[in-house]
Amino acid sequence: MTNKKLRAVFDTNVFVSAVLTRNPESPTRELLERWAEDEFGLVICNPLSDELIEKLVEREVTVATIARLLAPLTRYAEWIEIPPDSIERVLSDADDDVVLACAVVGGADYLVTYDPHFDSLNGEYRGVKIVKALPFLWIVRGDTPPEVETK
Repeated sequence: MTNKKLRAVFDTNVFVSAVLTRNPESPTRELLERWAEDEFGLVICNPLSDELIEKLVEREVTVATIARLLAPLTRYAEWIEIPPDSIERVLSDADDDVVLACAVVGGADYLVTYDPHFDSLNGEYRGVKIVKALPFLWIVRGDTPPEVETK
């Protein structure tokens, strides 16, 4: 039996978090490091990349930092085309619909996002699980979340 490598789409806010964090133990930063180590596949499309660049420029991230992020994405992520008719109006923000279409068309197992607009989908859409970065990191690591204290 062959283990299938997990495939994920990161919303732009996950990338932005990884770039802007000062926390060396940031889940988003660790996820990018684990992706670089080929622990899972990352799916991306041109509209998502364009939005990412736009968001980083808005936050005055340097061109050099943006280039350091985009270089491995350009070389090693799986780039897909999204046919216009595959973008459904599901969420209140059209940019979010593109992220969702990227995950569905790209055959991703997970869409990782911090965007609350995705909460209306109750953690799943067309077979794609929708999670925040930390739960996805636990899945990639194969470990479990810390126990929650109950009173």
